[in-house]
Amino acid sequence: MYIDKKSDKYSIKHYPQTITSYKRAGNFIYFFSADTQMEIKVVSDTIMRFRYALDEGFDRDFSYALAPDLKETLTHLEINDTGLTYEIYTGKIICQVNKENFKINIYDAHRNIILEDETGFHWQHYIWKGGKIVFCSKKIQEGESFYGLGDKPTEFNIRNKRFENYGADTYGYKKDTDPLYKNIPFYMGSHHNGGYGIFFDNTFRTLFDFGAETSDVASFWARGGEMNYYFIYGPQLLNVVEQYAYLTGKPELPPLWALGYHQCRWSYFPESKVLSIAHEFRKRNIPCDALYLDIDYMEGFRCFTFSKEHFPNHTKMIKTLADNGFKTVVIIDPGIKVDKEYNVYSDGIKNDVYCKRSDGSLMQGDVWPGQCVFPDYTNPKAREWWSKQFDVLVDAGVRGVWNDMNEPAVFEMNTFPEDVRHDFDGDPCSHRKAHNIYGHLMAKATFDGIRKLLMPNRPFVITRSCYSGVQKYSSVWTGDNTATWEHLWIANMQCQRLSISGISFAGSDIGGFVGEPDGELYTRWLQMAVFHPFCRTHSASNENNFDQEPWSFGHKYEFINKRYITLRYRLLPYLYSTFWQNSNEGTPMLRPLAFMDEHNKDTAHFSHQFFLGDHLMVCPVAEQGATTQPVYLPHGNWYNYWTDEMHHGHRTIIAHAPIDIIPVMVRAGAVIPKHPPMQYVGEKKIDEILLHVYAGTALTRSVWYTDAGDGYGYMLGQYRISTFDVSGDKKSLTITQQIDGLYHAPHHRFKVVLHGTGETAKEYIVDGKSHRPAARNFAAGTLKFSCPLSFNSIEIIF
Repeated sequence: MYIDKKSDKYSIKHYPQTITSYKRAGNFIYFFSADTQMEIKVVSDTIMRFRYALDEGFDRDFSYALAPDLKETLTHLEINDTGLTYEIYTGKIICQVNKENFKINIYDAHRNIILEDETGFHWQHYIWKGGKIVFCSKKIQEGESFYGLGDKPTEFNIRNKRFENYGADTYGYKKDTDPLYKNIPFYMGSHHNGGYGIFFDNTFRTLFDFGAETSDVASFWARGGEMNYYFIYGPQLLNVVEQYAYLTGKPELPPLWALGYHQCRWSYFPESKVLSIAHEFRKRNIPCDALYLDIDYMEGFRCFTFSKEHFPNHTKMIKTLADNGFKTVVIIDPGIKVDKEYNVYSDGIKNDVYCKRSDGSLMQGDVWPGQCVFPDYTNPKAREWWSKQFDVLVDAGVRGVWNDMNEPAVFEMNTFPEDVRHDFDGDPCSHRKAHNIYGHLMAKATFDGIRKLLMPNRPFVITRSCYSGVQKYSSVWTGDNTATWEHLWIANMQCQRLSISGISFAGSDIGGFVGEPDGELYTRWLQMAVFHPFCRTHSASNENNFDQEPWSFGHKYEFINKRYITLRYRLLPYLYSTFWQNSNEGTPMLRPLAFMDEHNKDTAHFSHQFFLGDHLMVCPVAEQGATTQPVYLPHGNWYNYWTDEMHHGHRTIIAHAPIDIIPVMVRAGAVIPKHPPMQYVGEKKIDEILLHVYAGTALTRSVWYTDAGDGYGYMLGQYRISTFDVSGDKKSLTITQQIDGLYHAPHHRFKVVLHGTGETAKEYIVDGKSHRPAARNFAAGTLKFSCPLSFNSIEIIF
């Protein structure tokens, strides 16, 4: 049991009274006592929602987080009265409700405990602000670990820690700073009986304690609103993340260019500076797909304008960039300058879309333009109005929008006062309830606007603040980090944590936003970031006018940085296929080692390692001066990406890691599709897709997904999915391909590159036709040969 001492130290705790009756209505089950109602909604065989109501009754059943097309997939449901408890069976889990006190225990089908109430649901009256503080506490199981909660800058396992969700503008944050920008009330627990998740769908200020106050108790609570949470059973943690994505929605595929390298600064101006940066990328043959314009592109920081002084020919500039393969992404903040001559401000006044204080006056606060007003994104009318403002940007050629300052941030008071009123889609409330959803709904309105305006192209949105489910609308970055080695480590933890919190399309400001990295720090950061779904360098202006482009640290580092950015472009087919898995199944793109080998206790000590997709394991170097890196190899056999040396799993190796090497391991049996080098997406026609096959004995499945890279034909079947199965022994290796989809890929052939045993190959047979390897096909232990894009099977004889 917890009392929220910070907010209401004199309030008395209250517990539910004994259950007196229950009723079932389809997949809803209601339990009643003299003071409490509990609703259990069985969403699927492995997902249940728990809601509690007191004297006021249930709130409106409404969520900004859930997928709009969410459908229940329940196959079995029964409820039995056992005397002291009610038991709800789904075939996969058993939910036991204690009649005396509403306590909940959840078991798997074999009656192994998964989640167990400690005090369970209880509450306090919120004397100072009204309403109630609602709590739920659970017993921590022996050896249990906890994960999730979005962008928290701390160790990956959050056992023995306490956190708060109330989005804040945290410039130059440090390790364990809390709260940060994002509000993701979703966590997972894992112990000897399996893994589960809890999604606490409450937009008030929420808090979580994983044994920090009481070592064997995990609690979550909110300073307002309902106790309304979902239980998600795995038992594997990746299953939990996929089911959370089923609840909160999966992203559309981004345009392929959005997975390229992006370059940003606060700020690139005037036009000549932007064009010179573009020229340097192309002159130096360093790939790049997107350049960003920060707030100085605007006229007096007014959103939806261009500076007459610095960008007088902005449309021509953007076209010039486009002609050279660059997409333009611009920043947009929520603050609209108070200026009667400014048409966006006056049109918003006319349409009554701005937030107001409790006395009916406009909410005004200082941001970059000075005094500003702020749209109420919880009002559908305001979201529709906002979505129409982007026409001036899209007409100029802008292809992406970057939402910032949307916690919301206000200079003189950090954020909105709590008395600010919001529509909340027809259920008016104070800012206490709307704060955590504000930036999320700004991202939604931005997405809706540019998605419509950019048709038939796909939109690209990035946001700093958000709530659960933002992956449906936007990518994210980790905010105003700093140029330190500690922050390189923090970025690694944050991007992994965001990925398993439902938001795979995430990255950090490479090299740090605040401060000046040296060449070693920038390069080590970039080496890690090329394996993150979102890859962008961003930095702040400073008194030394320090540059932070890939070539800014001398020839030595430029050569290495170019090599890694080029590698990202070569891996785009693999990266895009991994994004398709996230879009299709909800599988996180970055997968922590603990999630890929979760029954192995040794993995808990190697949280710095992560998987990108199914088969690439990345081991960032986050120590200054390091030339070696301990790497833990999970079950199976693994190839060193750089040397093709094979290692057996379940052990730690010391990998060679000079400044030009980040240890990367490839699963034996993997097929890694690659592109040839390119300067930007769409630069040239790609005739040949390289299939890098890593020999292995265990049956291993790989996927290559491709489509047009933009547009929505893929939603109508215009895609190609190649599923490769690889298996082998000492005598032979077999590769089979199964093809699905209607898309006719423009490529003419595959080039197969066999790693591991290529030098011993005597013969390869493609769909029954035998070939003898020519001497020129051998190189450094690999076998290379071309074959049709539509092959069914390849057998390699040793």
